[in-house]
Amino acid sequence: MRRTGIVKDQRYLSHGLRYHPESPARLEAIYAMIERPDMAGHFTEIAPRYADGKEIERIHNPAYIELVASTVGKSHFYLDPDTETTPESYDTARLAVGGLFNAIDNVMTGQVDNAFAFVRPPGHHAGEHEAAGFCLFNNVALGAMHAIAKYHLNRILIVDWDLHHGNGTADSFYNDNRVLYFSTHQSPAYPGTGAIKEIGRGPGKGYTINVPLRPGTDNAQYVKIYRRLLVPVALAFKPELILVSAGFDIYYQDPLGEMKVTPRGFAYLTRILMDIADACCQGRLVLTLEGGYHIEGLTDSVKEVLKELRDESHVTDEELFRIENEVEERFSPTNPVINSVIEQIEPLWRVFK
Repeated sequence: MRRTGIVKDQRYLSHGLRYHPESPARLEAIYAMIERPDMAGHFTEIAPRYADGKEIERIHNPAYIELVASTVGKSHFYLDPDTETTPESYDTARLAVGGLFNAIDNVMTGQVDNAFAFVRPPGHHAGEHEAAGFCLFNNVALGAMHAIAKYHLNRILIVDWDLHHGNGTADSFYNDNRVLYFSTHQSPAYPGTGAIKEIGRGPGKGYTINVPLRPGTDNAQYVKIYRRLLVPVALAFKPELILVSAGFDIYYQDPLGEMKVTPRGFAYLTRILMDIADACCQGRLVLTLEGGYHIEGLTDSVKEVLKELRDESHVTDEELFRIENEVEERFSPTNPVINSVIEQIEPLWRVFK
């Protein structure tokens, strides 16, 4: 069994409102699942900390940080039409960033083999100057900068399987070849970014890979995309750490999405990333929670990911091969998407047969 760390803390329940899709009920359900007899005691708990202003400034503008800080104690404040704060939101957001930092530290120092930060608010839409899409601070982008600053890493892979394109993360590293950003996302959907032709700029050209997908994309199609596109590029990139924006709104019954991924599908994606991490960076893999709004589906899917991270379950390469090749046996829009992405990035990544 692998040693899997988890970040969980009741203070993450302080932010937000019960009627909002991104409500405290999401983490309450996950935390309750982790305490069930079949899961309790299987994980190393990692205490979070508050990130400080200087750390958050690695991604966000000081004036924006001050704006979020000014919401402390206010009952309601809209940072954008979808993103509302409550009195504790600023501190909870700093705790979310610091929780991911501590998860990364525990993986980098070998105290655990991999980790999942169950934090909120989510982060991948937050940009340098603004909140967006329920996100205050960009946890995963800040996590990458933390790893670069503290451990002097030069190659970090960020994988974003959330339903929505992580526009804030993509923008953060669009000119940066230290971070390879790979996103699969429903299109059309909020926020409307993440086109195939958006591949980075300057030194970062080729280090942003966007795979916009039609509604209805299922387990087999996701597996094929990750194995045909991500795996060869990642093995050539040789990441020193893999971070995941783990959104569970691609679950087949999610109220905000139209994808068809089952809990087992999330295990498939997790194993693909674990295999890359094993090949490149001693298994260093850290996930942070993004979306996912069907509470039962969220908890069932997170459970499958945690079991895979521990090696309690273990998707075999034979199973992945079989699932991937299911796509060949029926009509699917997957091949044109794969071919279009390869056409954009092949001049920079000569890894495709």
